[in-house]
Amino acid sequence: MSEETKNQEVEVNQEEMDQFVSLKKGDTVKGSIVKLEDNQAYVSIGYKYDGVIPIRELSSVHLDNASDAVQVGQEVECKVVSIDDEKEKLVLSKRAIDSENAWEELEKHFEAKDVLEVTVADVVKGGLVADVGVRGFIPASMVERHFVEDFSDYKGRTLRVKVKEIDRENNKVILSAKDVLDEEFESNKVQVMSQLQEGQEIEGTVQRLTQFGAFVDVGGVDGLVHVSEMAWNHVEKPADVVSEGDKVKVKVLKVDPEKGKISLSMKAAQPGPWDSAAEKFNTGDVVTGEVKRLVAFGAFVELAPGVEGLVHISQISHKHIGTPQEVLKEGQEVQVKILDINTAEKRVSLSIKETEEAPAAAPRSERPARGGSSNHKDELKDNPNVSLSNQGLSITLGERFGDKLSKFK
Repeated sequence: MSEETKNQEVEVNQEEMDQFVSLKKGDTVKGSIVKLEDNQAYVSIGYKYDGVIPIRELSSVHLDNASDAVQVGQEVECKVVSIDDEKEKLVLSKRAIDSENAWEELEKHFEAKDVLEVTVADVVKGGLVADVGVRGFIPASMVERHFVEDFSDYKGRTLRVKVKEIDRENNKVILSAKDVLDEEFESNKVQVMSQLQEGQEIEGTVQRLTQFGAFVDVGGVDGLVHVSEMAWNHVEKPADVVSEGDKVKVKVLKVDPEKGKISLSMKAAQPGPWDSAAEKFNTGDVVTGEVKRLVAFGAFVELAPGVEGLVHISQISHKHIGTPQEVLKEGQEVQVKILDINTAEKRVSLSIKETEEAPAAAPRSERPARGGSSNHKDELKDNPNVSLSNQGLSITLGERFGDKLSKFK
């Protein structure tokens, strides 16, 4: 070995010795993970003995095992927490360096409002926790666009988030996955709405139900099917017709890009009741229907869902009635005869009395005689000068003008 080489080795050794001597608390060092235990990781930093990173110093979030944060062979940068050469104990912190580097990056993400990916490290009361160099908190209300009741299966998931709030002094970082989803939703909504056309029939998925209708997903955008557009027959509440998750066929009634609203119809995408009425009903048929509405001039009777006909007041009963309410009530089931049907004009004329026999005529002896009452007749019978005909009264000329005729004699 040459003298020059020996001198170089001496210089290197001296540098290493100087490093050993100068290593102190607060120094930043780089090394490689050489061993893992459940609650700590061993790091070779080129010192005379390995350093130890306790599990609490591996990450800013809670860990169950050291392997959740690092792997053997991984290069890490740490800060010296404490050093005791006598006991050969060197405690390091990866968390401290990560935290220092993280704040600058988080500030950049916050200003740029860009998206970063994080892994959910823990599920806590009120939301989720992620390691972003520091402890990042995602409130429950900022995880999804919809309400989530149970977050237990979110641990380990990768989420795309934005930095919602940052406070370095208080070591506080609030993240939001919902902001990313909202932004993507709005972008997709504009694109989908630009492609939708009024009158177009498409398939959608029922997302949620309300008292006034159902929201249906049509390509990532929700449109409203009002309760009045759910079926041809009357619908009391949306749950009577559909359930969340149902696949339904809908027709686009209106698209309003400015308000971001889409109006849909389920019934318009289905054959109308009048389309099949001509096949089901014919003039002269006697069918069963339900009284739906009573009006001054008659009653509307439903023959099939969405098909109603009018029973004019003159066709309700054989006897004279002043109002339909005298003999009918809403919800009543009745037999009706179809007098006329016009499906093109969606009009049906019905009769109830045509389905009933007319009452028998009163016997002739019970009918009042023409020209007077029965009492008058009895009085005339007792008078010998009066004779009765079959349908009225007749008086002889002699009896009527007898006195005058005798004068002429």
